[in-house]
Amino acid sequence: QVQLVESGGGLVQPGDSLTLSCAASGFSFDVNAIAWFRRAPGKEPEGVSCINRSDGSRHYADSVKGRFTISGDNARKTVYLQMNNLKVEDPAVYYCAAAGPMLYCDGPPTAADFGSWGRGTQVTVSS
Repeated sequence: QVQLVESGGGLVQPGDSLTLSCAASGFSFDVNAIAWFRRAPGKEPEGVSCINRSDGSRHYADSVKGRFTISGDNARKTVYLQMNNLKVEDPAVYYCAAAGPMLYCDGPPTAADFGSWGRGTQVTVSS
């Protein structure tokens, strides 16, 4: 069973940057797709970005394209989400999630495809 621990959330101002980390442990890391989701109060979860470990391909939701960058460090079993130019619509609890080796992410991630989840890290954007 995969264990995922997010970190790096916090309070920032509009236009600031923040980098989230997702550390994986407890398994042989035979997963392919790793994704970031976010959930704001009163809203449905949104698939933010995903990365395929097999070929490094990445996909983003339109709402974050050009501002967020997902990356992975296989040696550290860590996936990052670099968030630039944060906006007032970005605050949420951000979760990372892992799927099994059969899932290949070919667009913004869908929550139902991911079976292992972290507990989330809060991102707040306020002036």
